[in-house]
Amino acid sequence: MRLIFYISFLLPVLAFGQNDVGRIFEEMPSDSIEKRTLKTHTTLGPKVRQQSKSLGDKKIQLTPLADLNYIQTTHSLFKLGLGIEVEGRIKDKFYYRLAGVEGISQTDAFYSPKTYVADSNGQSSIYTDLHGRISYTPNHIFNFQAGLDNNFIGEGTRSMFLSDYSSSFPFGQIRMRFWRIEYSILYQFMREQNVSPATNKWNGKFASSHHLSFNAAKWLSIGFFESVIFQPKDTLNNRGFEVEYLNPFIMYRPQEYTLGSSDNVLIGIDLNVYLKRTTIYTQFIMDEFVLSEIRNKTGWWANKYGGQLGVKGRFKKGNHHFFYRLEYNFARPYTYAHISPELNYGNQGMPLAHPYGASFFEILGVVKWQHEKYYAKLFTNYYLRGENYNNFNYGADIYDPYINRPYEYGHFIGQGAGYNGTKTILTFGYRVLKNGNLNAFVENHFNASTIDNKLHYNLVIGLRSMLWNDRRNY
Repeated sequence: MRLIFYISFLLPVLAFGQNDVGRIFEEMPSDSIEKRTLKTHTTLGPKVRQQSKSLGDKKIQLTPLADLNYIQTTHSLFKLGLGIEVEGRIKDKFYYRLAGVEGISQTDAFYSPKTYVADSNGQSSIYTDLHGRISYTPNHIFNFQAGLDNNFIGEGTRSMFLSDYSSSFPFGQIRMRFWRIEYSILYQFMREQNVSPATNKWNGKFASSHHLSFNAAKWLSIGFFESVIFQPKDTLNNRGFEVEYLNPFIMYRPQEYTLGSSDNVLIGIDLNVYLKRTTIYTQFIMDEFVLSEIRNKTGWWANKYGGQLGVKGRFKKGNHHFFYRLEYNFARPYTYAHISPELNYGNQGMPLAHPYGASFFEILGVVKWQHEKYYAKLFTNYYLRGENYNNFNYGADIYDPYINRPYEYGHFIGQGAGYNGTKTILTFGYRVLKNGNLNAFVENHFNASTIDNKLHYNLVIGLRSMLWNDRRNY
């Protein structure tokens, strides 16, 4: 693989045109289905597309953006923002887009803006939601990207590898496609707020991730994932971005041992089966484990792993388009956690993988309908989650250091102050403008759990440019 990497840099620039990079938001039923070949890969998001869907023949495009939301919970809340997106191409080799929404919000913690820049002032906050990336495709093998945005790995609504539920972060990425393989290297530059002592300062944290997708057949792809999270500075040294982790072909776990570090390494595998209009997908993530402890069923705290199994598909009746999904996710206690927020698998207070963190299982279903500009969507899930109890960490909150655990053995999903519940969201919407995907919508949120054995109803009415994820389906 290394030889192919070096040789490819010596290849002449081929006649290849990159028109745009796709978006990361859940697909609507009207989306086309890409005809699969042995060179088709759909696991990484956003996709690098060779035929423009947004720009057409234009070299640059300006699109006004809106993020106007009224939220009715126990009291009235709001989030009001306006912005603009600049998108364009340069000589079919470079693609760029920069989107920014500036606004004011008065929300609770659940509906607060997930932004890279925010200025809280009492109950109200001024927020700046920025997303942007530059993409360069010199030939049919390589693609280079950099920006401030989210990335996604997987075919599900959730991802046990990398999802887009957290705030955006600066990143650099290299993608390679050759033969039946797509290989990506992602460098992430994240941060956590310094809460001990409580200040407005941020502590940096970095991550380096690899994902390899191999098409064993047109209908079958196998993927391998690894990621290492590390601090650029600690009490012993100031190493910046670890040079050893810049190597695109090393295995992180042996390299971590070589460095003698306490960095956080995760590895995973995914398997996807494509059957016409149906996709069956799986993911399995491993943080730490000892096989003998698993075989003996001891419930050892450091057997940290999670998984996903799902099926999705689509069909149409005349001009009516339908999409469905059924998905199961789980993670054992302490998965993704570490000894400090700067080493856990999170960003700005949010998990980088599943929004529930760890010590949970979840079954979710999605059904969508779309007819021309009108659409409706039903999301529902059932979950079991754990919580801390008696000042001990029972492994649900990945931001709580795992050193404060109550015991070594006998850990299970949902332990501690565990509870279960359901969340159902019924959405009705209308696409006002195609450019910027501006939608008017009404969301009805129904929540119930064994915490209080009550049914809670929230109403969200909005006019929003749906270019990146702002789902609150957790």
